Amino acid sequence: MSKVLVTGGSGFIGSHCILKLLSAGHEVQTTLRSRDRVSELCVSLRRAGGDPDQRLSFFVADLTKDEGWPQAVAGCDFALHVASPFPAHLPQNEDELIVPAREGTLRVLRAARDAGVKRVVLTSSFAAIGYGREVKQGAYTEADWSDPDSPGLTAYAKSKTLAERAAWNFIASEGGALELSVVNPVVVFGPVLSGDYATSIMIVQRLMDGSVPGLPRLWFGVVDVRDVADLHLRAMTHPEAKGERFLAVSGDFPSLQEIAGFLKKGMGPAAGRVPTREFPNWMVKLAALRDPAVKQILPELGKLKNASSEKAQRVLGWQPRSREEAVLATAQSLIHLGLLKNSRVKK
Repeated sequence: MSKVLVTGGSGFIGSHCILKLLSAGHEVQTTLRSRDRVSELCVSLRRAGGDPDQRLSFFVADLTKDEGWPQAVAGCDFALHVASPFPAHLPQNEDELIVPAREGTLRVLRAARDAGVKRVVLTSSFAAIGYGREVKQGAYTEADWSDPDSPGLTAYAKSKTLAERAAWNFIASEGGALELSVVNPVVVFGPVLSGDYATSIMIVQRLMDGSVPGLPRLWFGVVDVRDVADLHLRAMTHPEAKGERFLAVSGDFPSLQEIAGFLKKGMGPAAGRVPTREFPNWMVKLAALRDPAVKQILPELGKLKNASSEKAQRVLGWQPRSREEAVLATAQSLIHLGLLKNSRVKK
């Protein structure tokens, strides 16, 4: 088995990648911003059936600093660069996201190259594919790119686009023998392992809590975090994944109203607070004046998009769970961990 670096191991995708690697028999080294996160991560992994006491080592490294990266990647055969900032609210300065995303990616790639790593799998995003341009007629594919110069592009989408572009440019000009593969997930749902969950999980959390009185006219892709982790491992070792991007998406993009329907149908009385009424765009824009989280979605109101994972399925044999399963697994885990209003951890 191989030794693999996972950056951002305490994050939503990172922790599931660790679980998948450990269950496959690999040895894992992971980076955290602080040693204070080690205990919480170990508890989360054990709760999910993982064994962090064997074949898992921890290193402190920050995306904005050079220190720690050579030690974290030393001896590794592969690296999964998952870590990247994704706040719930718009930053005051877009560089708060762009600089750590782009410069952190380059730090990991340099350290991996110097350590003799065979391949890095970069966690990018659909945000680097389907934004900042006129909505595409038909499904987006790995051949598409977001326009980082678009005035309407969010700081997050710009950070993911610039970071991935920088990675490909590095491999072409300075990478040497280092290989690169990229995974571009849409909105990632699935089982939450701890209270330190991804911003995307807030969508289901707020619906289940009844924190939103109605539903914006939004469509977005859905994929289960377990399938995203599986795709990372396939991209890590498959010969044909070298130099390729892979969209991670399960089926057609559902509307937020459809997602609410999944919860109503699948969660029964637990979804009693989930709204079903769809709000007009003007009402959502009014709500954005007092809710920064709502402000982030304004550029996407009413835009019906779609994307295809045909390439990942054809080249890597990847088969994602259904959209419904991903959404329901999110809600069930939030209830189990007591992360919803009036919910308790099940014994």
